[in-house]
Amino acid sequence: MYELKIIKPGYTIHLGCNQVRADGTITLLRGPMNLIVDTGSPFDMGVILDSLDREGLGVDDIDYVVCTHGHSDHIGNNNLFQGAIFIVSYDISKGDLYTVHDFAHTPYVLDDDLSVVATPGHTAQDVSVVVKTSLGIVAVAGDLFESKEDLEDDSLWRQCSVNQAVQLKHRQSILQIADYIVPGHGTLFKVTRGKI
Repeated sequence: MYELKIIKPGYTIHLGCNQVRADGTITLLRGPMNLIVDTGSPFDMGVILDSLDREGLGVDDIDYVVCTHGHSDHIGNNNLFQGAIFIVSYDISKGDLYTVHDFAHTPYVLDDDLSVVATPGHTAQDVSVVVKTSLGIVAVAGDLFESKEDLEDDSLWRQCSVNQAVQLKHRQSILQIADYIVPGHGTLFKVTRGKI
């Protein structure tokens, strides 16, 4: 079983004039393997290093870095984790060695308690981490869910979606299996069954 720690909750602040301030949620999963899910923007390096230090971990203790998609506020500190295996969208790599996996049809299973599943819609190749924790099943979902508020105001996710119909389908499937969701730009929230 894995322990979940939010290193930094993400946020989005709409400023008007076609501008927003935004940064992605950064999550640490500790267990049989240690994972960072999304590495924030380049300005989050100190936050990541300080948080790992408080956990008694260094960058070399991270086995996997999973980036739910390739936007700059989700991949900004990948370079910190030189020894990790990277899953960035549908790409799996260690150094310059890439492994091909058919995410569109098959989850990428790391162990009995953790898998990476395709959840496109926000971009064409988004992934989410589905993990068993002491809280229950948690989906670290990136921008599949912007924040808890997008359950009430779907314009919050629809405005940034490249394929709304596909994203809605994957949102519904994650809501059916997860007890909690870590969204791309907000804090962990409990799933209310039947909420779409």
